[in-house]
Amino acid sequence: MHPEYNFTSNFVEIDSHRFHYIDEGEGPTLVLVHGNPTWSFFYRKIILSLRSQYRVIALDNIGCGLSDKPQNYLYTLESHISNLTAFLKKLDIKKCSLILHDWGGAIGMGYAGSYPETIEKIVVLNTAAFRSQALPKRIAVCRIPFIGKLLVRGLNGFARAATFMAVTKPLNVLTKKYYLMPYNSWKNRIAIHEFVKDIPLNKTHRSYDKLVEVEESLLRIRELQKPLLILWGGNDFCFTKEFFDEWCWRFPEAESHYYSNCGHYLLEDCFSEVDQNIQRFLVDHDE
Repeated sequence: MHPEYNFTSNFVEIDSHRFHYIDEGEGPTLVLVHGNPTWSFFYRKIILSLRSQYRVIALDNIGCGLSDKPQNYLYTLESHISNLTAFLKKLDIKKCSLILHDWGGAIGMGYAGSYPETIEKIVVLNTAAFRSQALPKRIAVCRIPFIGKLLVRGLNGFARAATFMAVTKPLNVLTKKYYLMPYNSWKNRIAIHEFVKDIPLNKTHRSYDKLVEVEESLLRIRELQKPLLILWGGNDFCFTKEFFDEWCWRFPEAESHYYSNCGHYLLEDCFSEVDQNIQRFLVDHDE
């Protein structure tokens, strides 16, 4: 057992698939949505920090973490948004704040754009919810037919590489082990590969129209003046400063912090600073 991830596991069934989630603490609800190739383990420190004041819920997306990993499943942005929507309905969450990372940005903002009345505050961490043509070569390789599948699912090249490429401070052996634990076989790495394939770069892509819909809904969230906090690890080869700048442009009233020496997994590299800013932001915007 990882000393920072010693939580009770909870499960809920959505469309015949079992979803795993962490549900800690009491108070205003915070919903934490992870990306690729992480899982709820990524949020372990923030769960520990905030559970004394809030109800903190961290879901494992389908195919990720301890959730089911169906082999014949449409792993698309629309599916992930639908799952999050069904999940929050199952738990009878009528109001919540969101903390979003990586793919969690598009998924969480997809929900927020459709149900803005349920959203209180939003925190975004190295993520996107809008179109971009920026695709690093090391990720593009993982999309090449056959070669990409071999690298991601056969050699675990995506998740394993992230344990040292997504951080600026080396992870300890146990933490690396836990990041990789749910993705220990070809079968269990299906969602990692499908997330890579689901990056929409042109109008013919299966998730392009859905991403456009999410992108257009951002204006609605801004017009409703939902408090937004942008926290960014500047040493990120994928979600570069251009993404940070676009968030700031789309939400000029948002509070933002840029940590130039932290990587994509900023909750590993600069947790203390990030935690302090999240806690203060949540308190400052209490209704």
